[in-house]
Amino acid sequence: MIRVECVWSPAARQSISLCLEFQLGTTVAQALQVFKPAFISAHANTDSTLATEELLSQVTGQGIWGRKVPQTHVLQDGDRLEMYRPLQVDPKLARKQRFKRQGKGRTGLFARRRIGAVAGY
Repeated sequence: MIRVECVWSPAARQSISLCLEFQLGTTVAQALQVFKPAFISAHANTDSTLATEELLSQVTGQGIWGRKVPQTHVLQDGDRLEMYRPLQVDPKLARKQRFKRQGKGRTGLFARRRIGAVAGY
């Protein structure tokens, strides 16, 4: 038997983890099939059960210790299996909006200037 920590984040700044035991040679796909019902039964409220099932159906990928892995990957003892949800905002778009808000004078290359230096150097 191997112990695997399964982690899922239903919303920003929230994470829920369950430690589950699997047989040696269990794949990520098999672990996900066990994790989803176990999570729903462990955190079952009559109001939020359908919402939780909906959120779990939107899982877009999985990884072990922050590295994406395919569903055919075989789990090892001590792995941390993470389920990823879809991005809310495109990272490039968020960076452009942040730059517009902050202005060029306080970000990146332009954050600190030596006295008498030319801007951008």
